[in-house]
Amino acid sequence: MTTIYIGVMTGTSMDGVDFVAASFDPLQVHATLTVAFDPHLRDELMALTLPDDNEIDRMGKADVALATMIGQGINQLIQDHHLDRTQIKAIGSHGQTIRHRPEHGFTLQIGDPNIITEITQIPVISDFRRRDMAAGGQGAPLVPAFHQALFQHSSIHRVILNLGGIANVSMLPAGNADGVYGFDTGPANILMDAWCHRYTGLPYDDNGNWAAYGQPIRALLDRLQAHEYFSKEPPKSTGREDFNLEWLDEQLADWRNNLEYNELEDTPENVQATLLKLTTRAIKKAIYRSELDTGEVYVCGGGAYNSHLLEQLRWRLRKHHWTIQTTQVLGLSPTWVEATAFAWLAMRFMHQLSGNLPAVTGAQGFRVLGTITAV
Repeated sequence: MTTIYIGVMTGTSMDGVDFVAASFDPLQVHATLTVAFDPHLRDELMALTLPDDNEIDRMGKADVALATMIGQGINQLIQDHHLDRTQIKAIGSHGQTIRHRPEHGFTLQIGDPNIITEITQIPVISDFRRRDMAAGGQGAPLVPAFHQALFQHSSIHRVILNLGGIANVSMLPAGNADGVYGFDTGPANILMDAWCHRYTGLPYDDNGNWAAYGQPIRALLDRLQAHEYFSKEPPKSTGREDFNLEWLDEQLADWRNNLEYNELEDTPENVQATLLKLTTRAIKKAIYRSELDTGEVYVCGGGAYNSHLLEQLRWRLRKHHWTIQTTQVLGLSPTWVEATAFAWLAMRFMHQLSGNLPAVTGAQGFRVLGTITAV
């Protein structure tokens, strides 16, 4: 009988919750589902990522609301796809990150696993990041171990690029199991989506068409790139705490008050083009800093559907003839890679196998990640 694990992922972009039912060895995706956030819950989760009043009570309410949403979504996934509950071993629920401070050894994901277990009557594996942090790691990114297991090639260098709210890379040298590493490169959709929503009312820039209409502002780009995160050496990870609209507004205000300011450049679409270039430059730097001379880049996450962004990446990586495709050609849709990774991490936990890569997170060694909430 096939053993199935359900992976649940809510990312930095906070556009919804992804559910994947999968089995492994070999990978088979049995069912998928995305449930959009209620706007009120999304707004509250977004607000909780930054310091504010009455945080603990508000966090508690959001913790319950999100867990209820996840539990109900899992039941819907099972019902809609007629899954056999006796085959489902465990749920891997990442939860929603509302604070990530690796410099303090601290991270917080909410979405109470007790409620999820109560609703689904299935064991839940959660709290994946803190075991790695306790061992001195960043607690992120965690998906490179999954990328290695699924995508590493014996003779071709590969990079798996996840374009969620934050962009991260997994560097997979050909046939070198010990040479894998990865890190967050910086913002991806997190700033572009927020800026697009502010000026167009749309949740994201479809295909990057709005950014393509603009021209990057060199002086503003230089100012944004001066953020200390970009000069840090890996292992490193980041999130909404570092890159958010408030930070962007501060940078815009500084630029507008500087002698380098050019009013003719100051249009919303030019700022959007600048944010896209900020993302692609950081990714290029990450790939070129490796010793891999050429290879294949496979993109996953929501940004995989931003055709203008991918075209800009192809142009930036043309020097070393890197090819860029989505993970669809490797057999897994870009939409479902991260949720599948947390199904895989749940499987690893149930077999008491490590889920982190110390070379990626900086932890002192391999660790079994997560805690279990039993039925």
